[in-house]
Amino acid sequence: MRVALFATCVNDALFPATAVATVRLLERLGVTVDFPAGQTCCGQPQYNTGYRRACEPLVRRTARAFAGYDHVVTPSGSCVAMVRDNYPRIGARAATEGRGGELTDAATALAPRVIELTEFLVDVLGVEDVGAHFPYTVTYHPSCHGLRMLGLGERPLRLLRAVKGLELVELPGAEECCGFGGTFAVKNAAVSAAMAEDKLANALGTGAQVLCGADNSCLLHLARHLAEILASTEEHPWRPS
Repeated sequence: MRVALFATCVNDALFPATAVATVRLLERLGVTVDFPAGQTCCGQPQYNTGYRRACEPLVRRTARAFAGYDHVVTPSGSCVAMVRDNYPRIGARAATEGRGGELTDAATALAPRVIELTEFLVDVLGVEDVGAHFPYTVTYHPSCHGLRMLGLGERPLRLLRAVKGLELVELPGAEECCGFGGTFAVKNAAVSAAMAEDKLANALGTGAQVLCGADNSCLLHLARHLAEILASTEEHPWRPS
């Protein structure tokens, strides 16, 4: 199977290890991974800040970059939600404003093929035990986009429970937002920081050695990406830093 990796701009700029771990994991599972060089930002920062029209060139560009792939896999639930939920909205608004159906066509062609990493592993590849080894106590934070917009549910937890050597402990208040929220963290810094402090206090209270999540947007506030844990094996360990 051949897929395209949508690394996302946050991972490219700040967390390249997550993209590397994603490729390492997928290739270990027999997946051929391409990296279309034309990919850039999905437009989420602009959209969340109210600049809908500024997103339109990015909708076109992203659709062109990933044309021809059955699956576009990304380790970022927030970017998947942007493409699957908001690209159709952007296209529909452009059409109602009399600017044609180009953006709707682009969104329709791309959105169903964009899939979050844990969805791809569990739903497409049909695997939960990916051969990972991570001998640490771990707790998991479900990010808001993955939890509420994508409905990832138990998929990340099922993958973590199958990791050899990993002890998974429950995170109190897991469904509460970490406070990042993209531009929310900039516009409401004090509230954002207070929410992060609550989340981290809950994580520390579990006694876990590692706090992980499936979206590095939130992990700017918190800790380690799930892909890095799943990519780790006994022969090639991915050690907590």
